[in-house]
Amino acid sequence: MAGQDKTFSREKTIVKTGIIGIIANVLLASFKALVGIAVHSTAMVLDAVNNFSDVLSSVVTIIGTKIASKKPDKKHPLGHGRVEYLAQMIIAALIIYAGITALWESIKKIIEPVEAEHSAVSLAVISVAIVVKIFLGIYVKAQGKKAKSDLLISSGTDALFDAILSTAVLISAVILILFKFNIEAYISVVISFFIFKAGVEIIFEAVDDMLGHRVEGEYTRKVKASVLTFPEVHGAYDIVLHNYGPDRYLGSVHIEVDDTMTADKIDALTRNISEKVYKDTGIILTAVGIYSNNSSDEKLMKMRNDITELVVDHKHILQLHGFYVDEEKKRITFDVVVDFDEQDREGLIAHIIGDVKNALPGYDVVVAADSDISDQ
Repeated sequence: MAGQDKTFSREKTIVKTGIIGIIANVLLASFKALVGIAVHSTAMVLDAVNNFSDVLSSVVTIIGTKIASKKPDKKHPLGHGRVEYLAQMIIAALIIYAGITALWESIKKIIEPVEAEHSAVSLAVISVAIVVKIFLGIYVKAQGKKAKSDLLISSGTDALFDAILSTAVLISAVILILFKFNIEAYISVVISFFIFKAGVEIIFEAVDDMLGHRVEGEYTRKVKASVLTFPEVHGAYDIVLHNYGPDRYLGSVHIEVDDTMTADKIDALTRNISEKVYKDTGIILTAVGIYSNNSSDEKLMKMRNDITELVVDHKHILQLHGFYVDEEKKRITFDVVVDFDEQDREGLIAHIIGDVKNALPGYDVVVAADSDISDQ
């Protein structure tokens, strides 16, 4: 129920902010377009086109958020959250189209110049637009951070960027009035490239999210902190989180417990951990794995400390965990986290196994190599 309330609140925030963005950009674009046409200012007209593309972006943001907020169904059992990444791609396409169109019109104006006729009215419109865009950008970006929406954060950043572009238009208008030197068409070319660049950057961000990038350490640290509140847990490792939309994660974790714990105690513990992690972080743990800890034998505990020092001394080994000694079978097992700079993982593991066997002759050694996939 709490998760549904959180989703509803997030959707409401994004839709409300999107509507405010639509109203502000429609008004700005209309005034800029009318004044730009009246004074023959290509740069101002292109700036208006950019504002109209912002209107479409807000519309796509609202629609994308509505679809992403739909409840899971049989075809999409993990929800529709990743639709927001598709919405980002659409917004990027709109921005790129606006940039290409603006560039084409600017080049035509350079080839066949049209003298702009700026007045106090046009300068006032541009100045007001700059102020509005600054406040709009700050507001939208703040709401995006509050709702953890990359769509809104991108829109807010874009609005602040528009303020800079409008400032460039204002400067070119002042230069024309004071020095009778027309640089608007060239300013328009620069604006076009910046619009295009913004669209390409959004595409890369959306593709990065769809491919699956490294989860921010903030999330894994919260999961670990929540798990470690249980006194029976001696360590939390192998935290793997899968993203199914902004701020929607499913994942798994391994915990280390005493080898004396019974199955019924472990069952109760893992259920309580899953419940607490969801309550604390909103992250759903689909699995809680178990590492057994030699808690009743001081000799084996010392062996663990000695082997840990030996192993982590190897270059590119970030962590050792899951250490367990089966004295009856004379077998040592543990996992190591290997960073991505290591080119020969198999060779490194073989080297570690050899070192441990030299230190503890007579033991069979089994080492599992984990990748450095999250900050823990």
